Amino acid sequence: MAAESANEAAATLDLSDVDQWVGKRIIYAELWNACNETDIRRWVQAMDYPNPIHWDEEFARASSFGGLVAPQSFAVAMDYGHGAHPACVGKIPGSHLIFGGEEWWFYGNRIRPGDKLTQERRFDGYKVSDTKFAGPTMFARGDTMHTNQHGALVAKERSTAIRYLISEAVKRGMYDKKQRTPKRWTAAELEEIQRIRMEWILSNREGRSPRFAELKIGDKLPRRVIGPHSVVSFALECRAHRQNVWGTWRWNAPEGVHDPAREDAGFDKNMSYDHDAAKIDPRKKDGLYYGPSSGHINSDKAEKIGMGGAYGYGASMGAWFHDTIAYWAGHQGYIWHSQTQFRSPAFEGDVTYIEGEVIDKLDTSAFGMPTVQVQLKMKTQDGETILSGKAEVQVAY
Repeated sequence: MAAESANEAAATLDLSDVDQWVGKRIIYAELWNACNETDIRRWVQAMDYPNPIHWDEEFARASSFGGLVAPQSFAVAMDYGHGAHPACVGKIPGSHLIFGGEEWWFYGNRIRPGDKLTQERRFDGYKVSDTKFAGPTMFARGDTMHTNQHGALVAKERSTAIRYLISEAVKRGMYDKKQRTPKRWTAAELEEIQRIRMEWILSNREGRSPRFAELKIGDKLPRRVIGPHSVVSFALECRAHRQNVWGTWRWNAPEGVHDPAREDAGFDKNMSYDHDAAKIDPRKKDGLYYGPSSGHINSDKAEKIGMGGAYGYGASMGAWFHDTIAYWAGHQGYIWHSQTQFRSPAFEGDVTYIEGEVIDKLDTSAFGMPTVQVQLKMKTQDGETILSGKAEVQVAY
């Protein structure tokens, strides 16, 4: 027992290649093309967000937007690496990565078909903590600034990446597959899930915005449900990210500039891209069949990195968070700032229940108008919290 404890204490992250990049700009990559209506529709379909201003041409044209507009959550799909890459810098041998949370600032400029965003990314820094999941674990922060083709700021994202030793996660077995057998839902249970889902869709399909004066602290948002999650739903989420469609992005580092994000991050060989082979077979870096994201749909790969089975994307959880609040806030609503903590992925077979409430009202906010603060939690069918977060939201005044 003493020898086993000593071995656990000896597990360390090799950060010798990480420290040199703290505070530096990294990740020179961008999407080739502007977004279009199909990109937006594909996104909300994958996120199960049936707000008609994002997919129904006739409804959107008749709305105050005058046509299709992207949800605020879509900013992450206009980026290479959906925010994680500037938080995954430097080689940590024997490591892998999962999302740990996000903080977003929005600047009032909505994304519409025909927009093209460019990004500037920076590795902000990290801290190392001991976790039940994998022992010594890095919580790394990466910043991404999103600017549109007119030079206007659209959003800033600070992503937290959890970088951990695969061997420690496998040994500790927190997400062991024996504990994560996908639930088989009965017909009656599925009918109840669909009832809650439809009730949420009908709660504000017209896009009414609550009035600031009428809202009270403690007011509840309509309950939402997403799932059951499956390998199919995870694959749809992957393909909704524009970077995961073949040939959509390029490296654009200035000549002579080394970009550590393009190099070896220390992932297991089974979970790495092959950029040279991908010039012939684009599957080799498409994020679904190969690469560090392939464990999301491949249970065998997921088991080898300590995840136990197919599991969902942190970026999707962030989108569900923003979309749920935006639907409640209506057409006059706008999320100015949000912060979320991801506690666990959504696993295959699980259902995600989303509940929120108003926890504060500010007559004068840092954003120049009255806002309300909304708190949201996501839980599984077993009551396990997988996400908690808050947002500052503009509503009708």
